[in-house]
Amino acid sequence: MNKQPRIILTSQDLDRLEALLETLPAATFPGKAELLRELDRAEVVSPQEVSPDVVTMNSKVRFALESGEEFCLTLVYPKDMDGSAERISILAPVGSALLGLSVGEHIEWPRPGGGMMKVQIVEVIYQPERAGEFHR
Repeated sequence: MNKQPRIILTSQDLDRLEALLETLPAATFPGKAELLRELDRAEVVSPQEVSPDVVTMNSKVRFALESGEEFCLTLVYPKDMDGSAERISILAPVGSALLGLSVGEHIEWPRPGGGMMKVQIVEVIYQPERAGEFHR
């Protein structure tokens, strides 16, 4: 059995995500139960206390593939999806998996042609809380 990584959430992200999930029928979001379980097991801190290397909502994150190739994504709410390849919704399975992780941790990522690959969180380039943006 794989040990689940520690998840750290801000109280503000938790409140907003719970409100979002209340509005979504399970039929329209198959991962709803899984995301709720992740929220339930998270360590919750105030936005001012979250470590600067934790992925929070609206954080821009740099990842490394096993090959050494790197890419960046910003974790957003569904309303902030704009069709760009640089944003990932919290409702996407990979988006849900990113929330609350820290620099250095790995997650499994679906390969375009099928199968899974491991990616590592290299850097949280931008985190709203670190920037003092608590009213986003």
